[in-house]
Amino acid sequence: MKSLITIVFLFLLFINCGDTTLYRTNTSFIIKGLNLVAPPKPFSKNPMPATKELGANWVAVIPYAYTREGTTKVNYGKADWQWWGEKMEGCQETVTLAKAASLKVMLKPQVYVPGSWTGALDYESPKGWEAWEREYEAYILPMATLAEEKEVELFCFATEIKIGAVQREAFWRGLIKKIRAAYSGKLVYAANWDNYENIPFWDALDYVGINAYFPLLDATTPKIKDLKTAWQPIVAAMNNFQAKVKRPILFTEFGYLAVDRCAYNTWELESKMRSMPLNEAAQANALEALFQVFSEQTWWHGGFLWKWYPNLEGEAARNKMDYTPQGKEGEQILNKWYK
Repeated sequence: MKSLITIVFLFLLFINCGDTTLYRTNTSFIIKGLNLVAPPKPFSKNPMPATKELGANWVAVIPYAYTREGTTKVNYGKADWQWWGEKMEGCQETVTLAKAASLKVMLKPQVYVPGSWTGALDYESPKGWEAWEREYEAYILPMATLAEEKEVELFCFATEIKIGAVQREAFWRGLIKKIRAAYSGKLVYAANWDNYENIPFWDALDYVGINAYFPLLDATTPKIKDLKTAWQPIVAAMNNFQAKVKRPILFTEFGYLAVDRCAYNTWELESKMRSMPLNEAAQANALEALFQVFSEQTWWHGGFLWKWYPNLEGEAARNKMDYTPQGKEGEQILNKWYK
């Protein structure tokens, strides 16, 4: 009997060592999250049971505001066309449903710039920045109050403010103090993948947040083993950085389109993805490689997939090339690692 057990053990060890595409089963990371797409209208049915079935234990709720290029106004909640899930009442209901399902929540208010990108947001003079900062503070502090009232576990108070986060350190430190006065939970900032080492206020936060769209391989359908190799210098740099800041790292966003070459400059493909061929394998391989690599890093606490459509409504139902892995090979990868 002992010899039979030994033979089985050696066989399993052999196949796991010999085939680098075999999936790992270690899921020691803590946060298995989804960035929820806010619905335009109230939920047709409670989406949280399906979220739990996937294996997720966290969701991110995102009440978007916007700043038009060349202006300093932060617009939120006043337009008739603002989606229900982004408004205060929608956020409150989403958090309530998540809590009832024993899911933890990251509230992630963020600004987008129509026709541009928040990372490109800049002003020629300090007065321009000061005007925008007043608007931003008026948008964020009520969100911090909401997070406290709803006992939200994590508050992401800004996303990809690439220029201002570096140049306007005093404002952000002051804002963090005001948020801390209103909110007793954990704080994170979501830095762009190419900017996280430049953020000057990590010491005032609980996590280093990274939107992890690192360009890896310019291949139509990259292999898992090649993606893992491409991750190695990035992981080494992240490891060294984490040792300096002494904060756990969290991927506030990670994900891939389901198209050819999705593990490279994926943001460049967004505007043309509808005309590209569906490539579920490329998306699935990219997700599998990410989990295999980062589940081994003790300083990585997990992350939030970009993105997940509650009840698979809206754009996801029409455009299978989108970031969500719902109904694709990538969903099986996510389910395996999250469960």
